[in-house]
Amino acid sequence: MDFAATDPGTSAGKRAAASTKIVVAGGFGVGKTTLVGSVSEIMPLRTEALVTNESEGVDDLAAVPGKSTTTVAMDFGRLTLAEDLVLYLFGTPGQRRFWFMWDDLCRGAIGAIVMVDTNRLDESFSPLDYFESKKIPFIVAVNQFEGTQKFELGDIRTALALRPEVPMIRIDARDRDSAKYALLRVTEYALERLRRGEPVKVN
Repeated sequence: MDFAATDPGTSAGKRAAASTKIVVAGGFGVGKTTLVGSVSEIMPLRTEALVTNESEGVDDLAAVPGKSTTTVAMDFGRLTLAEDLVLYLFGTPGQRRFWFMWDDLCRGAIGAIVMVDTNRLDESFSPLDYFESKKIPFIVAVNQFEGTQKFELGDIRTALALRPEVPMIRIDARDRDSAKYALLRVTEYALERLRRGEPVKVN
């Protein structure tokens, strides 16, 4: 966890500002770029490229036919939760051929949001396994909005074989308040694990 050092100009009675890093991960086209963009207080940095014919046979676009761009490096945003807490958001690329970047993007993160599309649950297993193996605290955010089929969270948890202690929430990545709640929840969960003395890997 990256808690910033006290600013020399800060008065003795004022709490030092802290900054921390959260990763937004998940499969291709699940809503990571949308979430970062909806909640960031700065113009988000996006490294998107057009989906072209060159990706045929490499990226499965059948489930996201309207998607014309793809993240090829990362998304970056920032959110100030309080005067003394700033979150830096890093969205991972979704396609498997870019997953070699994940280790670098996740270095120093206190936690991660793994976004899930109920129409493509099979794409969630590899991201979940990744954060389990790295011992990085994570929550699961089911991205659902108008027009999508809703399932009970308990049924989704069972389908994903998710441990009962891992938080699972339902969000709409387009909605700022909904996205902000996901960030608050993963921050709370990371702190809960630290208080319990559970191993949390941040490097």
